[in-house]
Amino acid sequence: MAVADRLKTALDESRLLILGVQVLFGFQFEAVFQELFATIPASSRYVHCTGLVLLQVSLGLLIAPSLFHQLVYHGNSTPQAVRMATAFAGASLLPLTLGLGGAIFVTFEHLFSRGVGVVAGTSVAVLALLLLYGLGFAMQEKRPPMQEQRIDTSLKSKIEQMLTEARVIIPGAQALLGFQLIAVLTRSFNELPVAFKYAHCVALSAVTLSVILLMTPAALHRIGFRGEDDPAFFAIGSRFVVAGSVPLAVGIAADVAVVFFKAIGNESVAMAAGLVSLLALLGLWIGFPFWLRKSRTEGMLKT
Repeated sequence: MAVADRLKTALDESRLLILGVQVLFGFQFEAVFQELFATIPASSRYVHCTGLVLLQVSLGLLIAPSLFHQLVYHGNSTPQAVRMATAFAGASLLPLTLGLGGAIFVTFEHLFSRGVGVVAGTSVAVLALLLLYGLGFAMQEKRPPMQEQRIDTSLKSKIEQMLTEARVIIPGAQALLGFQLIAVLTRSFNELPVAFKYAHCVALSAVTLSVILLMTPAALHRIGFRGEDDPAFFAIGSRFVVAGSVPLAVGIAADVAVVFFKAIGNESVAMAAGLVSLLALLGLWIGFPFWLRKSRTEGMLKT
């Protein structure tokens, strides 16, 4: 299979994985605004917050390949880009599995008992690990590594992959936006301190901006360029994809702070969780790719 086709397949697979992550992340966010959430044990609320963080990690890892491809590899299909996308997708499965197990634990503990919750959560996590990791490793074949070489990617492939990358990121943003809009209509939201209501409004506005930025390349391609492959469109569209990740990180981090406050009731811990989330996402999506691109450029100049 050609490198460009391998990369597109890897991006499509990330789209499938992110659908599951977005639903679970939305559940973890929306659950704290339900009336019965206050009745669950304090330890289970910590489990809930841990699950939210794990799903955020998984979400961050699944979105990262799109940004690395644009910022580090300039949209070119290279063996390094394929390996990077594969590594991030593989790494995202562990926090996804553990976050899923935590969500199942909280649900079954509330319905039945803590013992049932532990069994159910552990069983789901172990089953997921066996299928997502175990089956793949068991059937893994030894293949020769892809050759390290410069590959000139066609403009058509670059544009297809850039639009696919926008489709990878946007489902999570759209799902989160839906949960954000619903949350403000709950009684529990009205009980939040004013500062956290404003934080949620900032998050909602940031995610809305992210969705608009991520939808723009497709509209621009169809309306402005009539579906034609044009270098100017690729350059503009790539910038929109990268730019859309920044407000998305802000929106996720702000609502992480809101969730932590609802679950724990400590403003300092909530604000710290939001700040750490923001720095982690921006570091993974923007900071690290720029650093890696700079390192690669300096390495090429030396050789």
